[in-house]
Amino acid sequence: MIIRIVRMHFTDAGVEEFLTIFNLYKKDIRNSEGCTHLELLKDADEPNTYTTLSYWNGAADLERYRKSELFGTVWGQVKTLFRERTQAFTLEKFIEV
Repeated sequence: MIIRIVRMHFTDAGVEEFLTIFNLYKKDIRNSEGCTHLELLKDADEPNTYTTLSYWNGAADLERYRKSELFGTVWGQVKTLFRERTQAFTLEKFIEV
């Protein structure tokens, strides 16, 4: 299992547009081959900062999504709304207790 975390910092004007885009495409992203979970988190202290958390069956599934037309469409719209550079992490589940 691969976990992908992407932390995004939006401009004041960009937040509403991002939420519209996310709501428009969230089901398509969640239904991408190999995606088993998708959620959007809002930072408790920074109101314009959001994080996506997604689970993928494997690295190949995540990479397939990242090379897809869907990703290109979504990311092409969202990246224009950032206040600063995003932070992205790809993790493997290691120990679960």
